[in-house]
Amino acid sequence: MTTPMVHARAVRKSFGHLEVLKGIDLDVQRGEVVVILGPSGSGKSTFLRCVNHLETIDGGAIHVDGELMGFDASGGRVRHLRTREITRQRREIGMVFQQFNLFPHFTVVRNIIEAPVGVRGESRGKARERAFALLKRVGLEDKAHSYPRQLSGGQQQRVAIARALAMEPKLMLFDEPTSALDPELVGEVLATMKDLANDGLTMIVVTHEVGFAREVADRVVFMDGGVVVEAGAPAEVLDNPSNPRTRAFLSRVL
Repeated sequence: MTTPMVHARAVRKSFGHLEVLKGIDLDVQRGEVVVILGPSGSGKSTFLRCVNHLETIDGGAIHVDGELMGFDASGGRVRHLRTREITRQRREIGMVFQQFNLFPHFTVVRNIIEAPVGVRGESRGKARERAFALLKRVGLEDKAHSYPRQLSGGQQQRVAIARALAMEPKLMLFDEPTSALDPELVGEVLATMKDLANDGLTMIVVTHEVGFAREVADRVVFMDGGVVVEAGAPAEVLDNPSNPRTRAFLSRVL
């Protein structure tokens, strides 16, 4: 058995008195695409942010590629990692957010090369070469010298995906990447994500796009109330859900 890319056990997270995650168990295998569905407030995005330690978990453990995220448990004691150690862990995990978070005063190509040059110490020439290749991959090679304000929302999100890929991540996290887009722009972003899935990139996608889940996901996870309610192949969860909470949610979104 190979080590899962993501191994989460009994993950708990609270904000004040509000318990958002109530013991999440989830494995994501290498090359697998897992889509997480669920109503607003179910804990989907919080769990995603815990995977790369943007949120510190209050209980349980998350391993990415066999490495414990955010903590060191060697020597029989658990200590929180220093900021630079956490930054090192995050380098190999790409994340695409609801909002595009591009630097407005940088061109598209500079947005993409900033992290490889500044964080990984790559030469500017090598980073630019990869940036242009990634822009071609997402269909935006003609926008390299444009500024974010000159792009549509869908184009900006595709640049954000290229920027994440520039760090050559072993895992990609997508937090509702199409929720801020006009409906006519959603398809171009989902098509880019589908291409990444076809290339074998390990992906966890939080989304309400049930059609994408049906077509692209290896596994669908339904969360509600801070727990995993149901998980399985798309045909099982989407077409024949066993839990009434899953059925109620799908009846609303389909």
